[in-house]
Amino acid sequence: MERDMTDVRPDDLRQISEAHDRLRAEIGKIVVGQEVVIEQMLECIFSRGHALVVGVPGLAKTLLISTIARALSLDFSRIQFTPDLMPSDITGTEVFQEDKTTGQRSLCFIHGPIFSNVVLADEINRTPPKTQAALLEAMQEGQVTAGGQI
Repeated sequence: MERDMTDVRPDDLRQISEAHDRLRAEIGKIVVGQEVVIEQMLECIFSRGHALVVGVPGLAKTLLISTIARALSLDFSRIQFTPDLMPSDITGTEVFQEDKTTGQRSLCFIHGPIFSNVVLADEINRTPPKTQAALLEAMQEGQVTAGGQI
C-alpha cells in the first residue's frame, strides 16, 4: 500500500529530521569523519538498497557498517568470502535434530548469515561463482534458495 505524499504533515517531517539527527550523532560517537559516506549509507539503508564500499584497509568500513546496524537495532553479520566458501555457508543448511524425549529425528534448517538485516560481504571477488550467485540471489530477488527450497 503506497501512501499519498500530499498528506505528509509538517510534524511528521520534523520527527523524521530529529530521528535522523539523533542517528547521525550516535554513529558519530564511534566513527569520526566520513560524513559523506555515512549519509550515503543511510540513504542506501532507508531506500532498501545495497552499497558497494571500496577503500584501502583501515578506513573503518566494517566499523561504519556494524555501527549503523547497531544504532538502528538491526541484526548484523559479516561474511568473509574465500575461495573455499560454499553457498550453504552463507544461506544455511539443513541438519538432523533429534528430540531427546521421543528420540524422533527431523530435518531442521539452520539459517546462515545472509538472513541478517545488514550483511557485510567482504572480498566477494575471491569466492567461486556459485557462491557469488547465492549472495546475488538474496540481494536482487530478496529470497534464498537452500536445500532446493525457496
